[in-house]
Amino acid sequence: MKIFHNDDLGKLILRLMVGGLMLFHGIAKLQHGIGFIEETLVTAGLPAQIAYGVYIGEVLAPILIILGIQVRLSALTVVFTMVGAIYLVHMEDILSLTKQGAWGIEVQMFFLMGALSLLFMGAGKYIVSNKTKG
Repeated sequence: MKIFHNDDLGKLILRLMVGGLMLFHGIAKLQHGIGFIEETLVTAGLPAQIAYGVYIGEVLAPILIILGIQVRLSALTVVFTMVGAIYLVHMEDILSLTKQGAWGIEVQMFFLMGALSLLFMGAGKYIVSNKTKG
């Protein structure tokens, strides 16, 4: 069936999944603040102000990914966000399993690899666009 040979639909589904689920993390940061991230950065010897970048990586970039706007750049932003999260918070989880048997950084790798896939593939044709057909 032709519907199962639609790379653009697959890209849309991946964009909605990565962007939509990452956006929930960003909404939580908007609601509850980024104090934990600031503390983690300071403990690592980094400036606390870097924590504000989480709003770009977990709010702005996911919205752009969902809409199909600047997807490669937005996906790269999510990749950097997840590398930072793994490095600063989840290093001890890399070689661990959860109580349910999942990899300790399964969620982080889900976002990292999904965003990396979008970085290489791009948005596809199902995007929000202001271009009109003439």
